[in-house]
Amino acid sequence: MRLTAVFQKVPEGYIGFVEEVPGANTQGETLDETRENLAEALELVLEANRVLAEEAIGGQEVIREALVVAAG
Repeated sequence: MRLTAVFQKVPEGYIGFVEEVPGANTQGETLDETRENLAEALELVLEANRVLAEEAIGGQEVIREALVVAAG
């Protein structure tokens, strides 16, 4: 699966977000800084979602497996 990063030039530098992942957004003074910040923001959103899912599961028995999605 490929995700789509979107960057927009603003007076302060750049803002960026991942179209497919709500909450994965950031800003930076340069495009390179914004790209780096966005990768970190995405990691943090995914990790936070893992923690929330684990809390919701609450020790119940579940099956976990890798998921590969073909992008269209």
